[in-house]
Parts: sequence; structure tokens; C-alpha cells
Amino acid sequence: MWPIKKAARKTAVLTAGAVLSISLLAACNNGNNAAAPQQPKAAEQAKDNSPVVAEYEGGTITENEFNKEVSMLKFLTPQYAQMFDMDQYREVLLEQEVAYESLAQKASEAAQKAGATQAEEQLTQLKSSVDPEQLTQMLKTSKLTEQDIKDYMTRVLTASEVMKEKVTDDKVEAYFNEHKKDYTTATVRHVLIGLQSADGKTTRTDAQALKLAKEVKAKLDKGADFATIAKKYTDDTGSKEQGGQYKDQKVGNWVEGFKNAVLKQKIGVVGPPVKTDYGYHVIKVESRTEKEFKDLTAEEKDTIKSQLASQNFSNYMANDVPKMIKSKNLPKAPAPAATEGAGDATGGATTPGTTQSPGTAGDASTGKSTTESGAKSTETAPAESTTESSK
Repeated sequence: MWPIKKAARKTAVLTAGAVLSISLLAACNNGNNAAAPQQPKAAEQAKDNSPVVAEYEGGTITENEFNKEVSMLKFLTPQYAQMFDMDQYREVLLEQEVAYESLAQKASEAAQKAGATQAEEQLTQLKSSVDPEQLTQMLKTSKLTEQDIKDYMTRVLTASEVMKEKVTDDKVEAYFNEHKKDYTTATVRHVLIGLQSADGKTTRTDAQALKLAKEVKAKLDKGADFATIAKKYTDDTGSKEQGGQYKDQKVGNWVEGFKNAVLKQKIGVVGPPVKTDYGYHVIKVESRTEKEFKDLTAEEKDTIKSQLASQNFSNYMANDVPKMIKSKNLPKAPAPAATEGAGDATGGATTPGTTQSPGTAGDASTGKSTTESGAKSTETAPAESTTESSK
């Protein structure tokens, strides 16, 4: 029931919005980079006579191009459509578009090919996840084409590859050494006494939750079977049917209080109730294994590389893009009109890696989001890149 790790957030909310689209496309695969680089804007620029809304070192952004960018984001993430109509976010989206364009211009041949290959894969996955007639209607509503989607994804993922090229193996290893504890794996059992019960029918005060958690610990200290107790008392639907157990999980996936307890508690001993935003946890650590850098899988190393690339993009947005923009003339946002969300037909999950819509809860062990009924859904991005990954 409870999301074990909250999405990481930058100090400036606008920065999170600026890199949102990269996080939504974070499920790209490396694969063989054999596709030819795309030139998505050439034909459009020949026809586009709309006013220039941004001039930067190396190019311009027209009003038509910017409006298409906004439409694309609304199509991919309809749950954030209102946000993209806010003037402050429109300013950031304009800077984001400059970032994508400028990075694509300076991309190496390898980055261009990788971006094009991954965009093709993303479009294929999108088309396979949506009924063809629904997709046609969604595109029509958004005034977009499949080629528009492919061009956008190519540009974003090419920019992502540019940032990943800046991340050396030494930087990946340094990051691991700095966050080594987060890569410890553990098998734990826990009982969550939430401030709200799993069925949502009971609300508890902090004192009431703590009292019940202490009662649960007392039962366990007297020899009660942990699995039986967990199935009876826990408010964590993600582990309830497993008797409260999460097996061989990376502790970095867990919220700070829970993670620290798992790292410090003695093996096989039921610890005192641990408080998090979700209530009180009674935890028993069954095993704990520390990792060395040589033990990381290729996927784990690539995840670190993507996290560092995400930071590179954030730094580029904050430090480089403002300096390269010569002028901006962005019209105010149009008055909001009643529209049907482009992604409603798929429940808001329009692309692989899409952030879950409000109302979902998290599987405490895997980082996978679950619906309120407990059914598992799309896997979320790594915690440090939930909204800002540039993979």
C-alpha cells in the first residue's frame, strides 16, 4: 500500500517540470544503434511562418514549434495538462525545447543513432499498448501525427544520449562509493500500522498507531509467528500476502527511516516501532548483504549512469541554457478550454516509464506502483530519477 520511496524532487519545482518528459521516456533500451539520425524539423521550418518566440545561439523556436511541444507533453502525460497551461511552466518548457534542440545540434553520430533507435522502439511500444483506433483518435484530438511523436522522442532521447556520453565509468564508480549503503540488499519482514488502514475505513492518530505497533511487537517478542501477525495487522498490501516479507531488496528503494532501521538492526531481532510518513513499522531483518562495485549488474551500472546524466541535464538547463538564449517573446497561455485528455483511453499510461497517476500506491519491495486494489502496474523509474531521469 505504501510507496516505499518518495519521488526525489529538486528544490525548484519548475526544474522538475522542465525535465519531466525525459523521465517519461526513461524506459529506453541500449540495443544496437543502427538507425540513421532523424532530421525532424527541416520540412516544418520551410513552411512555418509563425512568430519566433525564442532566439538562441544556434537557432530559433517558433510559436508553432512551441505549441506542438506543449501538445506533445499533454498527449504523453494528460494528467499534467493543466500544469502545461501555466505561464511559469510554459517559460520553462520553452527553455527545455531550446535545451533539446541545442543538444541535438551538437550530438555525436553515436548519440544521434542511439536516439533514433530508441525513439523507434518507444513508438513501437506505444503503438502496441494502445488500440489502433484509440491511438488514431488520441492523435487527432491532440492535432499530432505518429511522425510528430517519433520526431519528439528522437530529439529528447538524442539529448539524453549526449548527457550520458559525459558520464565516465570512473564517475559511475564514484557515485556508487558515495551511495554504497543504498545498494545493500536485505530480506525483511515488517508490519505497517498506518495512520490510515489499508481499506481506508479507519483513521488513526499518531498515538493510536504507535500503541498498536507496540502491541504487535509485544506479540512477536512472545513468539508469535511473524507471517500470521503480518497478515492480520499490516496495512501494507504490497507485503501482506507474503507475511510481511520483502526478499532480497535494495535498501536504497526504501524511505529514509525504514532504510536506516534495516541497515542498523540486528539480524533476526524484532526492532522497536519505526516511524515514517505512513505510520509505524515493526521490522525484523532476516538477512543483509553489502555490495561492492564489482558486484553490480550491467543494469545497475546503467541506472547510475542515467541518474548522473539526469543531473547533467539539470545543470545544463540551469547554467547553460539561460546564457545561450538571446531573446524570448512567448505569448501568455490561452484561456483554458474543456478538452478530453489525450491519454484517457489508456488510463493515463501512454508511454513506457510514465509516472503513475494520483491514487496509486507503491509496492514496498520492488518500487512498482500498485493500484488501490493491490494489482501491480508499470514499474517506476529509480527514485532519484522518478521525475528527472535522462535515460
